[in-house]
Amino acid sequence: MASNEDLVLRLYDVGAIKCGEFKLSSGLITPLYFDLRVIISYPEILVEVSDLLYEASKLVSKPFKSICGVPYTALPIATLISAKHKIPMLLRRREAKEYGTKKAIEGHFEPGDICLVIEDVVTSGLSVYETILSLQSVGVHVSDAVVLLERSQGATNNLKMLGVNLHSIFTLPGMMEVLVKHGKLEKAFTDRVLDFLINNQTTISIKQSANVSNGTHCMKTRDLMERAKLAKHEVSRKIFEVMYQKQTNLCLSADVTNSKELLHLAESIGPYICVLKTHVDIIEDFDQSTCRNLLNIAHKHNFVLFEDRKFADIGHTVSKQFTGGMFRISEWADVINAHPLPGPGIIKELKNANKRSGCLLIGEMSTNGNLITPAYTKATLKMAEENDDFVIGFISTSRISHDPHFLHFTPGVSLDCKGDGKGQQYLTPSEVVSKRGADILIVGRGITLAHDPVAAAKVYAQEGFSGYLAAVDV
Repeated sequence: MASNEDLVLRLYDVGAIKCGEFKLSSGLITPLYFDLRVIISYPEILVEVSDLLYEASKLVSKPFKSICGVPYTALPIATLISAKHKIPMLLRRREAKEYGTKKAIEGHFEPGDICLVIEDVVTSGLSVYETILSLQSVGVHVSDAVVLLERSQGATNNLKMLGVNLHSIFTLPGMMEVLVKHGKLEKAFTDRVLDFLINNQTTISIKQSANVSNGTHCMKTRDLMERAKLAKHEVSRKIFEVMYQKQTNLCLSADVTNSKELLHLAESIGPYICVLKTHVDIIEDFDQSTCRNLLNIAHKHNFVLFEDRKFADIGHTVSKQFTGGMFRISEWADVINAHPLPGPGIIKELKNANKRSGCLLIGEMSTNGNLITPAYTKATLKMAEENDDFVIGFISTSRISHDPHFLHFTPGVSLDCKGDGKGQQYLTPSEVVSKRGADILIVGRGITLAHDPVAAAKVYAQEGFSGYLAAVDV
């Protein structure tokens, strides 16, 4: 194999490196453009590029089972690597087929497989991340990507923030040094390019990355502490931190009818949960000492309290329900929830009356025959985005937002996925986390009615968080 300097010179000679004014996919106008598409007409160069990227693949953080080239320029490179080194290849379609299997990813894979992404050149890293999201949508995980040229405009850091390690053969400044050394470029020109790079750093916005996700699959690539930093409400930040510290994404739905049983569950199951969900209006002997004891246990075992009141009335009424009456929910609940059906007024009044709580909006339900439609869920998301300093996430059966500061709580979780005969439809922990994109699984009778509730809680906590780790790669 020739030296890397020789490859740079040959890329320049065949027109893969161009000077002038060129528009990048990011919209920036660059004075130096890297067009690797031309090398498909130069097989020797194509083979050398694929060999370099294969060598770089040996440095990645995790063993991979397959490779996937970013459409379209990296496809011939990935194909050569696959054929020469007998590595299975996956193919990402820019758009899923509207006929046949309608697949976004072609090839053989199993959920949980790790895939290495191959790319020719990156500016922001968005094209790499789009491919990663498509792979994640079918349960294939990505921890690393290899690229021939990193333009030094933010891609490495952008992808690192999104949980992906980028390995590059060349950087644009390094490539220009070679070209100046051999008289291909003037130093004054390369100085201008360097100024351009410094003054045109890029980022990948959450909205950009969300635009390429599909279905209800989990697209999370940020780890829990990164999401905690992004949180816009103290309660959601607390939940992410508890999930990280205790390694659990289990919410216990403690639907019991007396204080003694509620406090016993909180004390015994507390070490294995991040959230305890209550229905205080079914506690027959409720008084304020119940709340005080519950707060003490929550502090002791480091979990948050979620009162599942499902506010759904006009603003004036819900404000009184939240702050007054015998339950005085606003004084002790970290999390509350509400139906968005009454409109944004319900959020405004709950927020104005609020002293501590974050709010979950009910975007989907797990009961058979419920009347929530996709349009209703979409309107719920819009309402949340407009009030994201108070709304911390959703009650839903699938992931309805890819903004990482929103939490998704999914109810109806059971290791026994039969229904209860009363309209409840159950989902397994694996399906809820890996396929539907839940952050937190809500389990009630699967634990409270178990022969050994503590042992059952341990199993649900382990199953749920293992699925979360596999999906997020924390």
